[in-house]
Amino acid sequence: MKKKSSSEFLKGGPVPTSRSRISKKIKKGQQWRSDCPINFSLEIFGDIWSLLIVRDIVYFGKKTYGEFLESEEGIATNILARRLVQLEQKGILKKQSDATDRRKEVYSLTDKGLDLIPILLELASWGAQYNPQADIPHDWIALVNSNKTKIIRLIRTTLQDGGSVFIGKDSLVKKLGL
Repeated sequence: MKKKSSSEFLKGGPVPTSRSRISKKIKKGQQWRSDCPINFSLEIFGDIWSLLIVRDIVYFGKKTYGEFLESEEGIATNILARRLVQLEQKGILKKQSDATDRRKEVYSLTDKGLDLIPILLELASWGAQYNPQADIPHDWIALVNSNKTKIIRLIRTTLQDGGSVFIGKDSLVKKLGL
């Protein structure tokens, strides 16, 4: 497929005026509405629930269906089940049997899912800046903004070792003394 030049990309195409035109725009056999990288990203993880599931894994160390249900946003059981399946199918999550209770399934981020860490950090930073009631430690945001590359690497390693950013004995904030 030929890459679009920046001028072609910026020009875009005609704007569909109805849902049926949007559906017709998806070519036969094509999985995405367009080849735009932002569209691709949003189609993979762009709904609120998918990002909150990833957030819960990264920040709070949640791993099971029941733990995700306990999140304060109140996701419905059918939506949670659907999102977990979609994130697994799209290679963001992997599901395994719990080592201590084979009846339980635990979810973790794949390498593709771990690559979402910078996006979560940027969203948290933006939200903390524009929402005065944001429920996130401001010293954490300051630390992230002071050295994102290092923090991203530390978060990734912490998650791969079974920890999370804020919760648990192996949390990153405890390791950093925050």
